[in-house]
Amino acid sequence: MKAIITGATKGIGKAVAIELAQSGYDIIACARNGEELQELANELNSFGVDVLAIKADMGKKEEVLHFIQKALAFAPQVHVLVNNVGIFKPGSLLDETDEAFELQQNVNVNAAYYLGKHIGVQMRSQGFGHIFNICSVASKMPVENAGSYSVTKAAMLSLNHVLRSELASYHVKVTAIIPGSTYTASWEGTTLDQNKFVQSEDIAKAIGTILKLSDGANVDELVLKPLNF
Repeated sequence: MKAIITGATKGIGKAVAIELAQSGYDIIACARNGEELQELANELNSFGVDVLAIKADMGKKEEVLHFIQKALAFAPQVHVLVNNVGIFKPGSLLDETDEAFELQQNVNVNAAYYLGKHIGVQMRSQGFGHIFNICSVASKMPVENAGSYSVTKAAMLSLNHVLRSELASYHVKVTAIIPGSTYTASWEGTTLDQNKFVQSEDIAKAIGTILKLSDGANVDELVLKPLNF
């Protein structure tokens, strides 16, 4: 079994990569930092799986398409795609720079679109597969001081719905994972109690469980929020 995971060296992406590798999936991973990718590959290899680690900036279309090309050459059949990579630039929509919106649009939406489209075509052809889109509670309702982020995460959830609609009849599942505040590298240095956050491992375990459901069951959306934040 083969799983593609974007933004796989930190936080949710790394936790999912470890969870799936422990379940026997070969991992195709990307991130911008080559050294961190190699460290991840070494860790995942210890579980006895094959790993293809590709340095790529998901904010650049040409690098996204190159990653897809390499991934499909390595894995003619893809069982799982996890569109995890994302970026958050705080700021109100009225006051933020155009560049802040464009960057978040490229990373949060465009990368998921290209991957969902190209890998979705492959899954449609093979007649199976599961796409997970790591969205956000901001996909459902705007978050304060997160103007463009909220817009792009809402667009990602819409993309998720379209992919599910178009792929369901081909036995391909599509699930939106919708986390609230999750303890990742972006929260490093916070004075808040780490134990009050959703943990990256919680999301990874949830994905692992969903993958074990019967062929006829699809989890459309899964919302995970801190209990008492």
